[in-house]
Amino acid sequence: MPLINVKVIEGVFSDDQKAEIVKNLTEAMVNVEGENMRPVTWVIVEEVKSGDWGIGGQPVSTADVKALAAGNAG
Repeated sequence: MPLINVKVIEGVFSDDQKAEIVKNLTEAMVNVEGENMRPVTWVIVEEVKSGDWGIGGQPVSTADVKALAAGNAG
C-alpha cells in the first residue's frame, strides 16, 4: 500500500490544483503497480507555513514560489 507524502508551501496551490496532484500521483503509482492498487494508494498533500521552508540556506515564502512560477526568479 503506497503512501505518497507531498509537501508544498501554503497558499501556492489552489484546492483544485491539490486535487490534480492527488489524481496524477495516484495515476503514476497505478501505472507502475497495476490497477488493483488504486483503492489502497494514499496521497497526502501537506502545506508548510510560508517561510518555514528553506533552499540554499534561505527561507522561501509563498510569494517567492509564485514569482518563480511566473518566471520572475531573482
